[in-house]
Amino acid sequence: MKPIAFLFSIIFLLYACSSKETKLSDETFYMPAEWEPHEAVWLGWEKDSTQRFYPSIGKIITTLQPHVTVKIAFDTDSLKQTAITKLIELGVDTTGIKMYVMPGERYWIRDQGATFLVNGKGELGVADFGWDGYGLSAFLDLKHEGNKDSINSTWKKGLEKRLKTGSVDSLMAAAEGAKIIKTDVVHEGGAIEVNGKGTLILCEATVFQRNPALSKETIESEFKRVLGVTNIIWMKEGLADDPHYFYRRITGDYVGGGTGGHTDEFVRFTNPSTILLAWVDEAEKDLDPISQMNYERMNENYEILKNAKDQDGKPFTIIKVPLPNLITQKVVVRKDLKKDGFTLDVTPDSFVPSEAVQVGDTLLRVPAASYFNYLVTNSLVLLQTYTAMGSSKEKEDKVREIFEQQFPGRKIVFFDAMMQNWDGGGIHCSTQQQPKRITN
Repeated sequence: MKPIAFLFSIIFLLYACSSKETKLSDETFYMPAEWEPHEAVWLGWEKDSTQRFYPSIGKIITTLQPHVTVKIAFDTDSLKQTAITKLIELGVDTTGIKMYVMPGERYWIRDQGATFLVNGKGELGVADFGWDGYGLSAFLDLKHEGNKDSINSTWKKGLEKRLKTGSVDSLMAAAEGAKIIKTDVVHEGGAIEVNGKGTLILCEATVFQRNPALSKETIESEFKRVLGVTNIIWMKEGLADDPHYFYRRITGDYVGGGTGGHTDEFVRFTNPSTILLAWVDEAEKDLDPISQMNYERMNENYEILKNAKDQDGKPFTIIKVPLPNLITQKVVVRKDLKKDGFTLDVTPDSFVPSEAVQVGDTLLRVPAASYFNYLVTNSLVLLQTYTAMGSSKEKEDKVREIFEQQFPGRKIVFFDAMMQNWDGGGIHCSTQQQPKRITN
C-alpha cells in the first residue's frame, strides 16, 4: 500500500501546484490589468494637427479629475503654456494637473509613451519598446515599390523626430523614478492587452509587421521578459477599419487609416477570465463590405479564443460586443488640402501605388469607430458614443448593459471622440494609465 499511497501523494501535489495561480517573485516586474488601482492617467498634447481633438480632450480631463490625478506631457514649454490657456478656455481646472516637458511627445501617448509595470517591492518599472512610427519602413516599401533611394530619403526626413518620440517612454520613466526594462521588439502600447495574472493578447498583423527580422519565439520570449507574462494568445487580424497607415484603400471605394490591428480596437479583458470581442452579427454581415470583412476576421479570432487557455490552463468566458453601425463620410480626392484647414478629404499622394486614387475621385472614408477604445480607471469607465453618428441606440444600450455588468460599481460615461476616430484612434489611445505601486 505504501507505493500506492506515495503515488497518490505525488498526484495530489502536482494537481495542487497546477491549480494555483501563477506567482511572481517580489522583484519581478509585470504589467497590471487596467482595472487595477491607478496613481495617474497621462495624456499627450500636440500642436495644430490635433486642435479638433481639444473639446474631447477637455471632456476626458474633467471626467477623470474627480477620480485620478491627470498628467500631461508636452513637446516644448511654449506648447505647454498655450495648452494651459486652451484648457482654461475649455473650462478645465488646470491647478491639479501635473505637466511635463518631454521632447518628442505627440498626441497618442499610449502608443509611444511608457508602458508602466510594478513589482511586489513597491517599485515602478517601464517597458521600453522600440519605436518606428507604426511600422513606417514597411509602409514606405509599399509606397515607393521597393525603391531603396526613395525609401531612405523619406525615412530620413522625420528620423530626428521619431528618435525623440522613441525616447518619451524613457523620459516618463525618469520623471517617475521607474526602472527601465528595454527591448528591441518594436511595439505600441495600444497593441498590449493583459489580464494582470500572466496572460497577454497580441495581434499577429501588427507584431510581425513591426518586427519582420525576429522569430515568433524571440518575440514571445521578449514579451514575457519585459511584461512579466507567462502566457500569450495570438489574434490573427484586427478590424478592417483599422488598416495600416494613412491612407489605405480598404476595399473598393472604402478608405481609411490606422495602426493595422491594435488590440484596443477589438479585443479586451474585463477581468482575469473574461474577454470582450468585437462582433458583427450574421444578420449584419452583408450590409456592406467592411462589415463582411469584420465578420470573417472576428469569427476567426473567436475560434482562437474559444480554444485558448489562461496562464493556469483554464478557459475564458468570451462576450461578443457589437460594433457600431458602419460610419462613412463621402470625401473627394484633392491635390491641395491645406487651404481649407481641417478636412476629411484626401490627397492622392498619401496612397500606395497598388491602391492609387485619382484627383476628383469620390470615396467613402471610414473612421476607426469601436466601443473597444475605452479607458478603465479608478471608479470609472470612459466609452465613446456613436448614436449621434447614426448608429443604433439599441446597440449602444446593449453595450452599456455589458459594461455595467462587467465593471460593477464604476461610473460608465459615454461621450463623443469622433475626431480621434477619424485620425485612427480613440479614448484609450489618447491616455495611458500609471498604476499604483504595490507591496506584497
